Amino acid sequence: MSTERQVTSDDDSRRTTVIVVAVVAAVVIGGLFYFLLRATSGTTAPTTLEGAIRSGAPEFSENQSKLALDTPEADEARRPLGDIVMTVRSTVRNFTNRTLNGLEVKASVVDYEGKPIKERTVIVIPTRQPELAPNKTMPVAVMLEGISESDARANIKMEITAFRFK
Repeated sequence: MSTERQVTSDDDSRRTTVIVVAVVAAVVIGGLFYFLLRATSGTTAPTTLEGAIRSGAPEFSENQSKLALDTPEADEARRPLGDIVMTVRSTVRNFTNRTLNGLEVKASVVDYEGKPIKERTVIVIPTRQPELAPNKTMPVAVMLEGISESDARANIKMEITAFRFK
């Protein structure tokens, strides 16, 4: 009878060891994923273009019609973490007679009332391309992360928020 108790005791201690190791491994892996998500979301470029012409300036309204954005399109992908990533794409057209050396664009996903669910402002010139010459075009893509499945995604918008000439 003492051998049965000893075998049962050994099985219980092995089972406990396996459970403890599994819990520790789960916590370490969860911590690693959390760290990686925080690290990638913290490495964003500056979102305001220095020395740019913004809304309200006379030169902004004068040139806004000459800087055209095509109708935006979006791709949507679900990540294993449960959120949705949308990539909003468009083409910028420079119909001014001047070279752009700075361009700031805002992309957003809005609900049925027109309120933004997610929005992001990015600097596309000079970050992605050094400049945009007159009568030239440039593709623009903005990634919007962290959209949940329950968000009512009714429409996408993309607009030029600031620009700077050479």
